Amino acid sequence: MHHLTEGVRSFQRDVFPARAELFAHLATTHRPGTLFIGCSDARVVPELLTRREPGELFVIRTAGNLVPAYGQAADGVAASIEYAVAVLGVSDVVVCGHSACGAMTALADGHDLTTLPAVAGWLRHADAARARAVPAGGTEDDVAALVRANVLAQLANLATHPSVARALARRTLTLHGWVYDIGTGAVEELDAMSGDFADLAA
Repeated sequence: MHHLTEGVRSFQRDVFPARAELFAHLATTHRPGTLFIGCSDARVVPELLTRREPGELFVIRTAGNLVPAYGQAADGVAASIEYAVAVLGVSDVVVCGHSACGAMTALADGHDLTTLPAVAGWLRHADAARARAVPAGGTEDDVAALVRANVLAQLANLATHPSVARALARRTLTLHGWVYDIGTGAVEELDAMSGDFADLAA
């Protein structure tokens, strides 16, 4: 905990004063242009990956970057999506998977999750991805295939949310699928027409 406290002190001493004008603006303004849905994995940092400033991304992070299909039950993910799209008016949504994802590895490997019932229940939101990818046994290639299939499945789930469906119908919202490789820094983007992933920076 000490290193976190020291980080706060450093922020207040070195970072905040140099960006005081930005933070004064953000104190009264919240207009992010993009909703970024990524994994809870500590190695995936949306603002670092995209080089965005505070206030530019509205971020949802869940285990496996999973987006439950819309339902009537109270759901923090659904509420955040609805707020970002219907209130903040974001114009883009990115669903970003990543290499070596623990959630996707557990599914590809067929890990026994009986002692983790909450995790097991949550990962059911990746059932469509598993059906699409049909991993053979947890190899690195199987995990990579499942990560990509999962991005596709979560984009489909995202489109079931009424606020998203309305914005898509009005053409005020665009959905994007990304896969980030932690070891190389590469980011692949889904081509909506072909269904394939290609280097975003190419």
